[in-house]
Amino acid sequence: MLSDVDVVPDNHTFHFAILGCVNSNWMILGRQIHNWVIKNGGVTSDSHVQTSLARLYSVCGVMSDAKKVFGEIPLPDMVQWNVLMNGYIRCDSATESSRVFQVMLVQGTEPDEYCCTTALTACAQSGALWQDKWIHEYMRRQGFDLDVFSGTDLVDMYAKCGCIDLAVEVFEGMSKRNVFSWAAMIGGFAVHGYARKALDALEKMQVEDRIKPDGVVILGVLMACTHAGLQVEGQSLLENMEARYGIVPQHEHYSCVVDLLCRKGQLDEALHLIRRMPMKPLASVWGALLSSCQTHKDVKLAILAAKELLELDNTGVAKEDVAYVQLSNVYFSAEKNEDACRIRKMIDDRGLKKTPGCSMIEVDGMASEFLSGDVSHPLIPHIHAMLELLFFHSIH
Repeated sequence: MLSDVDVVPDNHTFHFAILGCVNSNWMILGRQIHNWVIKNGGVTSDSHVQTSLARLYSVCGVMSDAKKVFGEIPLPDMVQWNVLMNGYIRCDSATESSRVFQVMLVQGTEPDEYCCTTALTACAQSGALWQDKWIHEYMRRQGFDLDVFSGTDLVDMYAKCGCIDLAVEVFEGMSKRNVFSWAAMIGGFAVHGYARKALDALEKMQVEDRIKPDGVVILGVLMACTHAGLQVEGQSLLENMEARYGIVPQHEHYSCVVDLLCRKGQLDEALHLIRRMPMKPLASVWGALLSSCQTHKDVKLAILAAKELLELDNTGVAKEDVAYVQLSNVYFSAEKNEDACRIRKMIDDRGLKKTPGCSMIEVDGMASEFLSGDVSHPLIPHIHAMLELLFFHSIH
C-alpha cells in the first residue's frame, strides 16, 4: 500500500508510474496511484496522466473506469480516443468501439492513420461494412498510406462482410504484405468457398513475398478444403505440413480435417483419425463427429461420440446440453423415437438449456445484433410481418 507523503510528485512522475503499471498489467497498483493522487490533491487533469490512466484501465479490461476517466477529459485528443477504442476491442466490444469512433467524428475530431486502423479493426469484428468503406475512402482522400496493418484489416473486413472482390483488390494493391495479410486473404477465400484459390495462395506467398506459412495460414487452407469438400487435398496437407513447412499439426488442424471427413460422410475414417491424434481430442472434434451422425443416422457412433464428449474435463453445462440435444436428434433421425424422448425428458429434468444463437446484420450502415428468443429489437413487429409474408408466398 502506498503511504502518504508531504510532497506530491509532479505529473511527469505520476504519468510514468502509471505507464509502468500499464506495461506490467498492475491494475491494483495503478488504481492505488490514481486514488493517492486524488487524496493528496494531485492534478489528475493533466493530459498525460489522463491518457495513462485511460490506457491502464483499458489494458486491464476495466472499461467502466476507462470510460469514466475519458469522460473527465474536456477535449480528448486523437491518442485518447484511440486508447478508448482499443480498450473496447480488447474486451470483445467491437460494436462499442465503432460507436466511439462515430462520436469522435460527430464532435469534429479528424482521425489520423492510427485511429483509422483501429476503427477498421473494430468494423471488421462487428461487420460494419458501410462504416469500413467510409474509412477506406477517407484514407484515400487524405492520402494516408495503406500500411500492412490497415491493409490487412481491410482485407479481413471486406472478406468477412462478403465483398471478396474488394478484399482481393486491396490485397493486391498492398505494397508490403506479411504472414497475417496472407492469412486474412486465405481465410477470406475459405469462407467464400474458393478452395483452389486458397491452395494457390499458399504457394504464391512463398514465391511472391518469400514468406513461410504459419499454423494459422495452414488452418485457413484446411478450412477452405473443408468447405469445398476437397478431402484428398485436406488430408494430404495435414499429413505433410510438418515435413513440407516445418509446422507441427495442432489440435485445430486435426479438428478441421475430422470435420472435412465427417462432411464427406467418411465417419469411420474420421474416427480412425481421432484415434491417431497425438493429443487428447477436445469438444470440437467429438462435436463434429456427433453432429454428422445425425445426417448419416449412425446411432452407434453417435452414442460413442456423446460419451466421449461428456467425459471431457471441461465439458461444462453448455456442451453437456449440446451433446444430449444432438444425441436425441440422432435418435429422431433414425426413427428411434422412444430413445429420443427419453433423452429429451432427461434434458428437461436436469434443467439444461441450449445456448441461444446470435447473429449480426448491417442495414443502411446500422449494425443490428439478434439473439435467439430475444424480442427487444425495435423493428421486431416489422420483421415478423415480413417473415409471415415470405412464409405465405412459399406455400402458394
